[in-house]
Amino acid sequence: MGEKAVPSPSRRRVKRSCPSCGPEPGGEEKKGRGNPISVQLFPPELAFGGRRRCLSKSVAPLLAHGYRRFLPTKDHVFILDYTGTLFFLKNALVSSTLGQIQWKRACRYVVLCRGAKDFASDPRCDTVYRKYLYVLATREQPAVVGTTGSRACDCVEVYLQSSGQRVFKMTFHHSMSFKQIVLVGQENQRALLLLTEEGKIYSLVVNETQLDQPRSYTVQLALRKVSRCLPHLCVTRMASNQSSTLYITDQGGVYFEVHTPGVYRDLFGTLQAFDPLDQQMPLALSLPAKILFCALGYNHLGLVDEFGRIFMQGNNRYGQLGTGDKMDRGEPTQVHYLQRPIALWCGLNHSLVLSQGSDFSKELLGCGCGAGGRLPGWPKGSASFVKLHVKVPLCACSLCSTRECLYMLSSHDIEHHPTYRDLPASRVVGTPEPGLGAGAPQDPGGAARACEEYLSQIHSCSTLQDRMEKMKEIVGWMPLMAAQKDFFWEALDMLQRAAGGVGPGPSTPES
Repeated sequence: MGEKAVPSPSRRRVKRSCPSCGPEPGGEEKKGRGNPISVQLFPPELAFGGRRRCLSKSVAPLLAHGYRRFLPTKDHVFILDYTGTLFFLKNALVSSTLGQIQWKRACRYVVLCRGAKDFASDPRCDTVYRKYLYVLATREQPAVVGTTGSRACDCVEVYLQSSGQRVFKMTFHHSMSFKQIVLVGQENQRALLLLTEEGKIYSLVVNETQLDQPRSYTVQLALRKVSRCLPHLCVTRMASNQSSTLYITDQGGVYFEVHTPGVYRDLFGTLQAFDPLDQQMPLALSLPAKILFCALGYNHLGLVDEFGRIFMQGNNRYGQLGTGDKMDRGEPTQVHYLQRPIALWCGLNHSLVLSQGSDFSKELLGCGCGAGGRLPGWPKGSASFVKLHVKVPLCACSLCSTRECLYMLSSHDIEHHPTYRDLPASRVVGTPEPGLGAGAPQDPGGAARACEEYLSQIHSCSTLQDRMEKMKEIVGWMPLMAAQKDFFWEALDMLQRAAGGVGPGPSTPES
């Protein structure tokens, strides 16, 4: 199956223990400033569930040194650890005789390659398009005539996701060092964007439909326009979808490339500044604070700033912005009732937020289209973020949603976690931010107006069941603690079942 893995030194000296197998022999305490501390790391897990709300655990590669990121494809799941080993989890998903997807524990895994820095595939949410896996890696190149010794060069290797077979490889000059790769565009005009260690972006175009043909050809690597026209920018992170690309700089600024007029109209509400002849022209987003991370869907996006505030923008036809309505937003709009997320995901027409309660428990919130099980427990969808009926692992740190499945990565890393700042009191509007004192300024008039609007929305519902559903949405909008939201949602579920004649208890009158 796979080649034999050679254990490499751990990234940090820790004491690792596992409830199922006990502490590892020879564990050591990690020395910190002041008194020594003992850190426990539990084996990472990748949990995935189908549209029937079942939760399964995949095989955990025992040789993995923590999970850095993962990517599901049509048939399998790929996982990259912190030492650059890319694992290939095989047979994670199978199809039944009725044509439905069945979920089962991945039966085996192999090592696809080592020395990997990053990897990417087709950015669309439907994994059927993810035929190839592009791996950014470092390889030792043999010495050429006139030089001594080998040199380490970055390269991009292309693998078939179905079998793990390498079908293409391109090697760059040893003076160029990259740290991230993303894809954008159609299969016959696939653009590979490569981010250098210095924050510059290069691109090259390949025809993905010809990769399986045994021939060699030359591709041209060119500096992307965002780095050519704005040389002072230092990009730290990229995100892409089929028709757009987003860049985050070291100063927390955000720049956009949009390549089709339809997506441009959905994101900005107008075609006034769109130039079909210059699709690489970067557009700067106006934001009130430094952006830490983002999520990019087909025609909407989410941004999280240094204070933990969530801003959404774009198409809102299904309520995927979580603003409580279905009005499109042409500029970043804050979702006031959500703060300090762990992870954010924007899909085709829905959005997900992984958050943590005051008791350190994790919960998954979602909004938008609920068809096909995208929002477990909310098949009709929701225009605001509501708690999904999913059991979230305690150490869940990232998530991914495809057309068929919802994935959560459970892996704790003491060195990587969002560090939010407290919002200055002068910038607090409405409800107080967590971490501020009890005497922080509030806006009782604004809260009262919001409650009046909530009552008006409930009154406009024609039936008791509709009023119950609307009340559940309103609970999700309100700035309550996780335990309080759970209480109200459970209580409303009980009343709803009683009103429908399901379960014990008398029926609730209409008013």
